[in-house]
Formats: sequence, structure tokens, C-alpha cells
Amino acid sequence: MKKRRQHSAGYKAKVALEALRERQSATEIASRFEVHPSRVSEWKKQAITGLAQVFEQAGDGRADDDREKLIASLYQQIGQLTVEKDWLKKRLEL
Repeated sequence: MKKRRQHSAGYKAKVALEALRERQSATEIASRFEVHPSRVSEWKKQAITGLAQVFEQAGDGRADDDREKLIASLYQQIGQLTVEKDWLKKRLEL
């Protein structure tokens, strides 16, 4: 019984990229990379559907930075208001 081969993500990406280029048929790519033609088609479909996520994640980096800045600013305001509240409590006691 043959053991299934495990392919790395980089290997799959290389095969999918070749399929996306459409310079050769799936059968030719499969024989070149020693995989089944259905795997080539499957990895090509996965690459196409996953491509949108790459661009969504690229934009999220800026949103995360903005969110972090906002959180830091809000924590600073909370700290400032807490100090002012404590100062006012002390002044009222006097």
C-alpha cells in the first residue's frame, strides 16, 4: 500500500501558479510536478478563491494600527479623567 505524499503549501502554490498561467494543460503540469491532474485543478481553484483574502488582509494592517492608536488614546483619556475625578473628590472633602 502506497503512503500518501504530503505537499507543502509552497509546493502547492507553485503548482497552482503554473496552472493559473495557463501555458500548459493541467495534465502537462501534473506530469511535470508528479501529481494527479485533479490536484492541479483543485489547487488552482483554491488559489483563485483565496486570492481575495490576500488583499483583504493587506488592508487590515492599517485598520489594526488605527485601532491600536485609538485604544491607546482612550486609555490615556481614562487615566486623565480618573486623576481629575480623584483630585475633585479631595477638593470637595476640604
